[in-house]
Amino acid sequence: QVQLVESGGGLVQAGGSLRLSCAASGNIFSANAMGWYRQAPGKQRELVATFTRDGGTRTGDSVKGRFTISRDNAKNTVYLQMNSLKPEDTAVYYCNIYIWILGTVRDYWGQGTQVTVSS
Repeated sequence: QVQLVESGGGLVQAGGSLRLSCAASGNIFSANAMGWYRQAPGKQRELVATFTRDGGTRTGDSVKGRFTISRDNAKNTVYLQMNSLKPEDTAVYYCNIYIWILGTVRDYWGQGTQVTVSS
């Protein structure tokens, strides 16, 4: 089993910054990819930023140039630095991990952390 614990959400004014953290624990294997997704009310969950299995990154078009994903492998933790926040960034942000093992892939989600950006 894998557990993901997110932290760092909150209320911020437009133009401000927040940093989200996600710590993974449990049966995490080296072949994995961690990242962030978000879901706003009435909208589908969308990619924010994620590491890929080969160590690269993918970033959603709406946050490019403003959000940066980073990680600490020793702590099994990923971070999302969010700068120049906009009201449209308001959403629940979810941490995600894909784990490849024995020819299969499994994914796990955190409980989500609310980010609210006021205008």
